[in-house]
Amino acid sequence: MAEQHFPAGELMKGKRGLIMGVANKNSIAWAIARQLAAQGAEMAFTYQGDALLRRVKPLAESLQRPNANSQPILLDCDVTNDQQMETTFHRLKEEWGKIDFLVHAIAFAGKDQLAGSFVDNTTREGFKSALDISAYSFVDAARRASEIMNDGGAMVTMTYLGSERVIPNYNVMGVAKAALEACTRYIAADLGPRGIRVNAISAGPIKTLAAAGIGSGRHMFKFNKAASAMRDNTDVVGVAGAALYLLSDLGLSCTGETHHVDGGFHAIGMPQETPLKEALGS
Repeated sequence: MAEQHFPAGELMKGKRGLIMGVANKNSIAWAIARQLAAQGAEMAFTYQGDALLRRVKPLAESLQRPNANSQPILLDCDVTNDQQMETTFHRLKEEWGKIDFLVHAIAFAGKDQLAGSFVDNTTREGFKSALDISAYSFVDAARRASEIMNDGGAMVTMTYLGSERVIPNYNVMGVAKAALEACTRYIAADLGPRGIRVNAISAGPIKTLAAAGIGSGRHMFKFNKAASAMRDNTDVVGVAGAALYLLSDLGLSCTGETHHVDGGFHAIGMPQETPLKEALGS
C-alpha cells in the first residue's frame, strides 16, 4: 500500500482530543489521527489490554513533535467497564483541563454473528454485546467527553451503509450501526445548545482489522469498486479529510449528520453492467 499523504496546516492548532479505536496502522481511526496531527492537533489514545498497547504506543509516539517534553497519553479503556470509562475521562481532565474533540471508532460483534443468516445466527448475547459496544459506548463517551468540553467542541463516530441497506453477512452489526446513527442525532440535539457538534461518517469498505471479520469481505470490496459512482475503492485519506472537516471550524453549523464517504456507492440504485461484470469476473 502506498504511503498516504495527509495535508498539513493549522486548522486544529491548539486543539486537544481523544481518539478511541486505533487497533493498528490500517485503522480508520489512525488515519484520522494522522490527519488531525498534520493540522496541529494534540491527541490522547485509548487501547484495551497489553496486546493493543504494543500496537498503539509506537503509533502515538510517532506523532510526538520534536523535542516534546512528555509521552503521549495512552489510556487503557474497556468501553463496557464503567470504572475504566470514568478513569479515562478523569485522567484527561487532570492532564488538560478540557478537550475539544472526540473520535469514536469502536465496534464489535462476534465472528459467529457475522456470517450466514441474520435471523438464524443472531443470539441474544451477541445482539446485546454488539449494541453495547458499537452504539451505547458512543452515548457514554459523548456524555463524559461533553463534561470536559468547556468551550464547545465536536465529536465524530464511524458507521457504514449496512445500517441503511442489507449487506450480506453484516447482520447484527448493521442493526448496531443503525442504532449508532440514531444515537448520533439524539446526542447532537442534546449537546447542540452547548456548542458541541456531533456527526457520523459512513465510510465505504476499507481493509481494516474489523473488515477482516466479515464473511465474504473480498466480494464486498470488488462489488463496491465496480458499483460506486467513482468506480474505485474508498480512500482512507478521504475519510480522514471528512473527519477533519467535521471536527474543525470548517464544519461549523454541521451536526446530527451521517456523512457518506464511499465514492458515491450509497447513491447508486443499479450499477452499470459492464464494469460490474468485469469486476465480478462474469
